[in-house]
Parts: sequence; C-alpha cells; structure tokens
Amino acid sequence: MPRRRTSALVTALALAGAVPLFMPAGEASAAACSSYPAWSAGANYNTGDIVRYTDGKAYIAEHPNPGYDPLISTWYWDPYACDGGSGTPVGNFVVSEAQFNQMFPGRNSFYTYSGLTAALSAYPGFANTGSDTTKKQEAAAFLANVGHETGGLVHIVEQNTANYPHYCDGSRPYGCPAGNDAYYGRGPMQLSWNYNYKAAGDALGINLLNNPWLVQNDSAVAWKTALWYWNTQSGPGSMTGHNAMVNGAGFGQTIRSINGSVECDGKNPAQVQSRVTKYQQFSQILGVSPGGNLYC
Repeated sequence: MPRRRTSALVTALALAGAVPLFMPAGEASAAACSSYPAWSAGANYNTGDIVRYTDGKAYIAEHPNPGYDPLISTWYWDPYACDGGSGTPVGNFVVSEAQFNQMFPGRNSFYTYSGLTAALSAYPGFANTGSDTTKKQEAAAFLANVGHETGGLVHIVEQNTANYPHYCDGSRPYGCPAGNDAYYGRGPMQLSWNYNYKAAGDALGINLLNNPWLVQNDSAVAWKTALWYWNTQSGPGSMTGHNAMVNGAGFGQTIRSINGSVECDGKNPAQVQSRVTKYQQFSQILGVSPGGNLYC
C-alpha cells in the first residue's frame, strides 16, 4: 500500500478553512460586482450579506458585524467571486467556471479552471458517473479535499522544504533519477514520493519520474495527477475517492483514502472537520445535499 504523506498545511490553515461560506445553492453564475451594495462603515451586517468594497471587489460576511472593514477584519469577511467566469459547465463537467471561482476566490493563478477541464479526459468517469446528484457530490468531494491540501488552491508545492529529501525510496529499482530531494508534494493533491510520481506518470503517459517539476509548472498535468490519485489510489483506506462517492460510501471514506492514517479515528478531528466543512460548502454551491457518512 503506497505511503501517503501528512498534509503539508498546518492546523491553523485547516481551522481557518473551517468557516462556512453562505452562498446561494445552485447559483448558475457569479453576479456582477457592481450589483452588490457598497460597503458602509458602521452599518450592521448579517452572516451571508455581500457588499462591494471601495476597491470594487465583493466580500461576504462570515459573521455578523457592525461594519468592520473587510480588508482589516478578515475573520468577519471573506472575498466573494463576482464578474468571473462563465456560468456554463465545460463539456459534461458539473461545475461551471463561476462556481469554481466561488469555491476558490483567493486561489493561485496556477490552478486554472481550464487546466482542470483539460485534465478531465484522463478519467472520463470522474464526476460523470451515476445520477446528477452523485456527479455533483463527487465533484464537491474532490474539490473540497484538494482545497484542504493546498490551503484553498493557494500552495503549489509543499511548504516544509525540510521534508524534501525524505520522499526518495531508494529500494525501488528505478531509484530517484531527478534527485533525492525532487519528489516533494506538488499540485492539488500534493503528490509525493518517487514511486507515486512513477505510477502517476506511467498511468498518464508522462515521464514524471525524470521530470517531476512538470507537476508544478503545467496546470493540466497538476490536475491530472490529482485525478489519478482520486480515481485509482486507495492510500491508507479501502477504496478510492471516486468509488467512495459513486458507490454511496460517503465523504468520510474519501478522507480515509487520502490521509486516513493521520486524521481518521480521532487522530486529528480538526483536519477532518476542515475537509467536511469545505465539502458542505461546495455541495451547497452546486445545489446538492452532501449526503451521509461525512466523517471517518
């Protein structure tokens, strides 16, 4: 069973991501920023209120507040996507660009919607199996997990550089041709270890063992490695993330397949809660119930 490294993000990031976003369920597209009322210092705002700040960008109230400044009081406000992206999903994908932008308003520009949709052809069954509800639940589950792994699609590479030399398993016959410190976590699922780069590359027809840097330089390749793990690897769990969602096992089993040996069974409930909260948020954006069995 392949070893899976602990998420590179600190608990503080996980907890920061555990605050619910209150967005309209199933909204087809993001509204224009200009359509929201201007923020007013001293005005009373309730959770879910959306305002247009002086910089022209929109912010959503995470907690009731008496008109605190969105750029200063970030516990009370979160950026809210608007003026961004088409409301029409690409191909058969159940998530539109506007919904993707709502999920990740502060993401790194490397993690593009076009990169994600370009990667879908590698695993055509992903978010395209079963009922419309199942398809949307799987998309929400995948995006919630990668959002957790990367701090909201912010980090491209593992942040703890001290770990970099640890991901070369020298007992493998193919070794570590790119260097002993070249197989650190990268991409939406933070792919790590030389044997995972080898397996993912073989499955995708890309020589990632010799050129692991492709995962941090090519958005479509990065997304493909995340989809490879989601669709083919059970990690410390008993099923893949894809099978967990399409067979009704529930979101909790996707956590187990990604980092269950470190987080599940009471080992790190804060990390588990962070993933569950994101999944609930993203399910709401897609207009579906998250279903049961959310925890592991």
